[in-house]
Amino acid sequence: MSPDVLVDPVCGMSVAHDAPLVHVHQGTTYRFCARSCLERFRAEPHKFLAQGRGTARSEPGLAHALHVCPMCAGVHSTGPSMCPKCGMALEPAVVTRDDPFEHEQRAMKRRLFVAAPLAAATMALMLPPLHELAPHGWTAWIEGALATPVVFYAGWPILERGVASLRARSLNMFTLLALGIATAWTTSVIALVAPASGLSSTFEASATITALALLGQVLELGARRKTSAALRELLDLAPKTALVLDPLGRERELPLEKVEPGFVLRVKPGMSVPVDGVVLEGQAAVDESMLTGEPEAVSKGPNQRVVGATLVVRGSFSMIAEKVGHETALARIIALVAQAQRSRAPIQELADRVAAWFVPLVVACAAVAALAWNVAGVEHALARGLVAAVSVLIIACPCALGLATPMSIVVATSRGAREGVLFRDAQALQLLGSIEVLLVDKTGTLTEGQPRLVRIEALEHESEDECLALAASVERSSEHPLGFAIVTAARERGLELHAVANFAHAAGRGVLGFVAGRRVALGNALYLRGLGLDVARADQRAEELARAGRTVTLLGLDERVSAVFAVEDPPRAGAREALAELRAQGLEVHMLTGDRRATAEAVAGELGLEHVHAQATPESKAEIVRELRAARRRVAMAGDGINDAPALAAADVGIAMGGGVDIAKETAAVTLVRGDLRALARSIELSRATLRNIRQNLAFALGYNALCIPLAAGALYPLTGQMLSPMIAALAMTFSSVSVIGNALRLRRARS
Repeated sequence: MSPDVLVDPVCGMSVAHDAPLVHVHQGTTYRFCARSCLERFRAEPHKFLAQGRGTARSEPGLAHALHVCPMCAGVHSTGPSMCPKCGMALEPAVVTRDDPFEHEQRAMKRRLFVAAPLAAATMALMLPPLHELAPHGWTAWIEGALATPVVFYAGWPILERGVASLRARSLNMFTLLALGIATAWTTSVIALVAPASGLSSTFEASATITALALLGQVLELGARRKTSAALRELLDLAPKTALVLDPLGRERELPLEKVEPGFVLRVKPGMSVPVDGVVLEGQAAVDESMLTGEPEAVSKGPNQRVVGATLVVRGSFSMIAEKVGHETALARIIALVAQAQRSRAPIQELADRVAAWFVPLVVACAAVAALAWNVAGVEHALARGLVAAVSVLIIACPCALGLATPMSIVVATSRGAREGVLFRDAQALQLLGSIEVLLVDKTGTLTEGQPRLVRIEALEHESEDECLALAASVERSSEHPLGFAIVTAARERGLELHAVANFAHAAGRGVLGFVAGRRVALGNALYLRGLGLDVARADQRAEELARAGRTVTLLGLDERVSAVFAVEDPPRAGAREALAELRAQGLEVHMLTGDRRATAEAVAGELGLEHVHAQATPESKAEIVRELRAARRRVAMAGDGINDAPALAAADVGIAMGGGVDIAKETAAVTLVRGDLRALARSIELSRATLRNIRQNLAFALGYNALCIPLAAGALYPLTGQMLSPMIAALAMTFSSVSVIGNALRLRRARS
C-alpha cells in the first residue's frame, strides 16, 4: 500500500486524510474509519500496532495532505499539485495554519522577476533608437536570445498546464495561453531562420504575453491567499500548546495535537481555552465573543462547559478535555466553512455550460481569423493572419469566466463565518437571498430559550411542592426548555426527584412517565385530553395565564389534572429590531409555536408580528412549510429544537440557531453560531450581495469576450489600418481576470 495512504490500525481499512476520528499515541496521529475502531485502539494500542496492519503515520503537513480543486468537483491529489481540468493550483481539503498558496505564489514571483526585465528588453529593442544600435540583421537574434528563456523557463508552468489540458482533453485558459505563446515563438523562429517565408518576428510578443500571464497568476494566487486567510485566522484563535496536569498536580506543556480526551488541563488568566471540555475546579470570567459575539465575559465554574479558543479574562480553572482535534466546536466551524467554499452554487451551472464550448469556439475563431486574412488579399496576409490568431487566443482567456462564481462564494462564506453565519454549501448561500417567507419558531429563536417557572397553581389536594417534584422527575428525561425550567425550579427549592419508569416523549406535545406507581403526564391541553383527562377546569385558568404572554403546561396525575405551571421566556434582546429589519428586506415573517393562541398573540404583539401559527406540532410546522412551497413561495425556517427538525428539512432553506440541539443543526442549511436573528438579516443581505456580485462577474467576463474577440481578429483594421497587438491582448486578458477577482473581494467590505 502507498505510504501516502492512511490506514486504520485496527481493521486495516484505508482512511481519508481528513477523517475526523483521530487519536494521538506517542506523538503519532492515527485516524480511524469508525468510532468502534477508535475505542478498541484506545483500550489496547500496542496490540493493534503489533499486528502491523498497513501504515498509520503522523501527518507531516501540506506535503502529504489531501488537496482538491476549488472549481472542478472530484479532482484531488496527495500533496500540492495542479488541476488537470482547469489548471488551477489545488488547495488542502482541511484548513491548516500553513498558507497553502505561499510557496506557489513565491515560485511564480521568481519566474516573473526573470520574465519581466527580459520581456522589457525585447520591447525596448523594437524602439527605433535601440533597434538601430544593434548590428545589422542581429536584432531578431538578440530578441530570440532574450525571449527564449522567458518562454521556456519563466513560462514553463503555463506551457506545462497547457499540455496537461490537452492530455486530459479538458481545454482551459492555459490551453489558449500555451497555444498563443507557442505560436508567437515558433513563427518568430521560422521568420528568423527562413526570411523568405514572409513571416514577421514576434519574439517580443511571446515574451510579453508570458510575463503578463505570470503577473495574472501572481495576482490570482494573492487573492486566493486573502480569501483563505479568514479561515486561518479562525484556526489561530486556538493556542498551539496546553498545560496538562499529572496526577500529582504538576504542570507540563504539551503541543495541542497531543492532548487527548480525559486529560486534565490548567487554564490561567490571559490564556485561550485549548479544547472543548468541562470545568473541574476554579472560577473564571471567559470571553466567548468568538462564538456569541457578545463582548461581556461569562462566568464559568465547576461542571460548566467551556469551548476551545475562548479567552480567559480573569481567574483560572482546571478542566477535563472532552473534544479535541477535529471534534472541537472551532474545528467543526472551520470544516463547515471549508466544505461550503468547495461546493458549487446552482448559478455555477451557467458558467459550466458556457465553458464547455467556449475554448473550442475560441480556437475555431482563431483559425477562422487566420484564414480570413490569408484570403483577403492584403499585404503581408500570412503574418497578419498569425497575429490575429495569437491575439484571439490570448485575449479570449476564460479565466475570468471560471473565477466568476467560485471567488465570490469563497469570499462570501469566509465573510459569513466572521459574522457568525455558517453555510452548509454554496446552494444554501444562493437560496437564502431568494426567500420570500420566513417562518420562525418562538422558543429559543425569538425568545431567550432559557425560560423560568413563575407560577404553580395546584388544583387538587397535592401541594405545590408535591406537584413540582413529580413534574420535575419526569421532565428530567426531556430536552425541552420548558422541562428544564421545571427541573431547575425543583432543584432551587431543594426537592427530591424520583426515578421514572416507562418514560415517553411526544415532540411538541408533552411527556409521560410513572413515578412511584403514579402516572405523571405534562403537556398541553390537547396532549392530556388525548390521554383521557378532563382539562376543562384547568384550561380556563391556563387561558388567563396565557393572555399575559406566559407558556402554560398542565400536570396530569393518574386520572386528574392536578396543577397548572406558568413559564416565562422573555424575547431575545434585539429580536423586535431584527424582525423589523427582516420585514424591511421584503420578507413575510410568520411565528410558529406550540403554545396556545393567547400566549402566541401576546408575544407576537410585543414583537410586532402579524402572522402567527399557534398550537403547532412538529408535523403541522412541516405542513405549513409544504403549503407555502406549494403556493410557489420560497420559504426559510428558523428554529433550534428537535420539534423544528421536520420543518427545517421541508423548507427551501433551514436555519438553525447556534444554541440549539444537534439534530436541528444537522438538518439546517444555515447555522447562526450566535443564535441572533440580527445575524440572519445580515446573512440574507450578504447572500443577495453575493448573487449580485456573481452576476456582475459573469456579465463582465462574457461581455468582455464578446467585445474583445472581434477586435483581436482585426475588426478595426478597415477603419484604423491597425491591428491589435498580441501584447495588448495579453494585457487585456490579465485585466479581465484581475477585475473579476477585485470585484469578488469587494464582498469582504460589502454592507451586510
